[in-house]
Amino acid sequence: MRRTMCLSVLLFACAAHAGSGTLRVGSQVLVVGDSATRVLELLGKPSYRSHAASSSSSHRGSRRSRRHGGRSTSSGGEQWQYRQGSRVVTIVVADGKVSAIRDDGH
Repeated sequence: MRRTMCLSVLLFACAAHAGSGTLRVGSQVLVVGDSATRVLELLGKPSYRSHAASSSSSHRGSRRSRRHGGRSTSSGGEQWQYRQGSRVVTIVVADGKVSAIRDDGH
């Protein structure tokens, strides 16, 4: 387990933003449309997870109805954040697939 985490951190440290909708992780590339499982294989467990807002309505009490089988079923999905120093990469996962990739730090 520890070895896997170290490898994930090392791969993430080598990650470079390759363009809109893609993220280079070592010699691999994560693209919009890839599975959530692929994200976990390449980047490991996220530093932070939150529900992506699908509208401006209140989310109080809606978390339970939006979850099914451990994943979000809303159109907003979940935001998985990975931190590397001052750089934050956000992967939006909806219905078990990557729907957006954002690199929020440079």
